[in-house]
Amino acid sequence: MDHEALAREMRGLREQVTGITDTAVAAADGLLIAADTADSIDAECLAALAAAGLGLARRTAQAAERGALRRTVTYGSGGCAAFYAVGDTALMVVLGDEGMDLDRLHQATQPTLRRIDSILTSPQKATEGV
Repeated sequence: MDHEALAREMRGLREQVTGITDTAVAAADGLLIAADTADSIDAECLAALAAAGLGLARRTAQAAERGALRRTVTYGSGGCAAFYAVGDTALMVVLGDEGMDLDRLHQATQPTLRRIDSILTSPQKATEGV
């Protein structure tokens, strides 16, 4: 997996949407894959909690017959956390301050999610000379 490509995608999203403070990509089982978070945030814990929350939201969407889950957003007094499904095997977490434009975020994430899914699912290149 190309961790630098994932980092570029997370940084690029932050540059496109004002108010993003932190981002992370995790496997659907909650294992952290990549993070661009402040030192005060436990990225591994965030990944695990996001996976649990996204799993519940996914089941709720299925039970309510609303189709495949695309995203869920949690609002707090200091901002929000948006959780996006990346295919069936991963998720992306985006944390933002109170001024983050969620409509802009939702638009900007669509191409980013497709590229992240491609990075995560592309076969690892064999190392020559090993």
